[in-house]
Amino acid sequence: MLFLSEEKIKELLPLTDISKVIERVEKAFLNYGKGDVQMPTKNYLYFKEYNGDLRVMPAYSKELGMAATKIVNVHPQNPQRGLPTVMAVIILNDAKTGVPMAFMGGTYITGMRTGAAGAVAVKYLARKEARTLGVIGAGEQALFQIAAITKVRDIHDIFVYDINPEKIEGLAKKLEENLGINIKTAPSIEKAVKTDILVTVTPSREPIVKKEYVLPGTHINAIGADAEGKEELESGILKRAKIVIDEWSQASHSGEINVPLRQGVIKKDDIYGFLSEVVIGEKSGRENDEEITIFDSTGLALQDLFTANLVFQRIKK
Repeated sequence: MLFLSEEKIKELLPLTDISKVIERVEKAFLNYGKGDVQMPTKNYLYFKEYNGDLRVMPAYSKELGMAATKIVNVHPQNPQRGLPTVMAVIILNDAKTGVPMAFMGGTYITGMRTGAAGAVAVKYLARKEARTLGVIGAGEQALFQIAAITKVRDIHDIFVYDINPEKIEGLAKKLEENLGINIKTAPSIEKAVKTDILVTVTPSREPIVKKEYVLPGTHINAIGADAEGKEELESGILKRAKIVIDEWSQASHSGEINVPLRQGVIKKDDIYGFLSEVVIGEKSGRENDEEITIFDSTGLALQDLFTANLVFQRIKK
């Protein structure tokens, strides 16, 4: 069995190669839409006294002949301890024999595949001529979202808002050094929202994006809500928008739609469909330049499997 560290994975799959991850993640959604996969709902362990949780995420792909199981935590207070908010490990198994093929770091893969999923959503749901990108939250995932989205749209201006200006400075340095991408500090949340594409990547448990901020034609990647009770968007935005999710049980439990659903503001019939349905052409993506579109991303084990398989194939070579 191969043991792959986070450092080795970054060497095999650098940030500059995120286009390959976008291709793999799009293929994961394609396979999901065709029904050629198995993916049980992720299981949670909650550590309420520590404000964190642990998730177990298994998936199997018939096409790859391989299964992956990811164990991942989310602890929002970790940066204060000098640790990442999200950390993960992934085990790859051969489907034919069940033999464990690799044990690998999953933190960087999680970041890459989440950014790639955001780019797939932008490809199908954002306006073709979208040129401005707003990001709320300058944590680690902001890096991957920006890196990926700029691969599928010709972005001219990127505005980032965070309550901690030092985080924006750190993000700006990473983007310029690794990708030659320049960002601007948004003076307010409203300035970041009034863009063609908006990404929200915060741990907020109350809406921070007001409905009056959102312009017609905006596409939103709602990434931050990944546990019960989290939300970043005012429910009135969801009432106005075409909502696309990655998976129903996860999104209804812990995605951006979880709180509005429990409050009765929206119901299941208000969900337009799954991103996989859009990718396979079963449902339309963006249909006009005025509609507001939302991708509620909770992260699929299939995204981890297809990305980890890419790393595995590269080290075999």
